[in-house]
Amino acid sequence: MKIALDPYMIRNVPLLELPAVVAELGYEWIELSPREDFIPFFRHPRVDDATVRKFRKALDSAGVGISSLLPLFRWSGPDEDARQAAVRYWKRSIQIAADLGVDSMISEFNGRPEDSDRSEAQFWKSLDELLPVFEREGIKLALEPHPDDFIENGYDAINLIRGINNPNITFLYCAPHTFHIGNDAPGIIKYAGDLLTHVHLADALDHTASSGNRYILNPPGTAARIHQHLDIGQGEVDFDELFRELRSNGFDGTLTACVFAWEERAKESSLFMREKIAEYLARWP
Repeated sequence: MKIALDPYMIRNVPLLELPAVVAELGYEWIELSPREDFIPFFRHPRVDDATVRKFRKALDSAGVGISSLLPLFRWSGPDEDARQAAVRYWKRSIQIAADLGVDSMISEFNGRPEDSDRSEAQFWKSLDELLPVFEREGIKLALEPHPDDFIENGYDAINLIRGINNPNITFLYCAPHTFHIGNDAPGIIKYAGDLLTHVHLADALDHTASSGNRYILNPPGTAARIHQHLDIGQGEVDFDELFRELRSNGFDGTLTACVFAWEERAKESSLFMREKIAEYLARWP
């Protein structure tokens, strides 16, 4: 099992210094999420081959590995020009992962929930182009349902992944999205079975509580989604039942600390999450 850190809260650390900083925080693995000098949100990667080689050396020197790369592109959006651009960005990102010796990538379904049929058609079109590239490079892709994607429910996401019917495509359960994707962590984890290869760990409050009035959003009826990525214990995700089901499921993939709420105390939060994950794992037989 890999315990990884999503270093988004310390994304201002220079890329070549990042591995050493992550090692100081007690992690042996990085889940590298978007950053402006590497693979930014929704745009073409910014890193050249020479920097990729230097980064790989920095990782080796620090004794830290990349568990996964996490790019986010509009590969399922209704706009065809944007989809084609996203496929180009994906191809370069896959090459970067291969050059780093990384065999795992993570992403979201993307697309639009109000235009889910069109978005799914675009998703399949992109996947038809990209699956041969993933297969050629020996890289697996874990997909997660995300608030405001064309698929938001965990069970629906697993069904779609099963429909892809390719061993390179797996499922990611994101704990801070629990209250958007079905509010049934044990059920979704059990249903996923061996499709589950990655879990994101952070806490969130239940936005559906108090008859949906915990958060007041204006204008009334807005389709905006709201959630947090908090330290474990600061929200209402039931991590006892989540870890119990992971144990029952024989989970042996990657657990990633992905707290985003506390940039002013990023070090303390990252250290706390590493200790908390170890505490839950220590309860496993």
